[in-house]
Amino acid sequence: MSRTIIYTFKNEEKRLVFSYDHYRTIHEAVAAAEGIDLTEYLRMEQQVEAVSSGAKAVKDFRDSHFRKLGFGKISLAKKVNRGVGEK
Repeated sequence: MSRTIIYTFKNEEKRLVFSYDHYRTIHEAVAAAEGIDLTEYLRMEQQVEAVSSGAKAVKDFRDSHFRKLGFGKISLAKKVNRGVGEK
């Protein structure tokens, strides 16, 4: 099932259709949409995860790295629940 990501890149708000079938995280999806290679970032993220005792260090590393790349807010849009038979 696909979802919509709302993100800000270089002070411009954008939307992107996202599915976990194609990307592991929403951050990987927005980077791919903007043409950014995350190979080195993913390697460093694994190292931070290996040496840290909690998820907060990985989250802080990810957030600061994406801020440096020019991203602002990155979030999934709220789901819209529709009734049966509605399009």
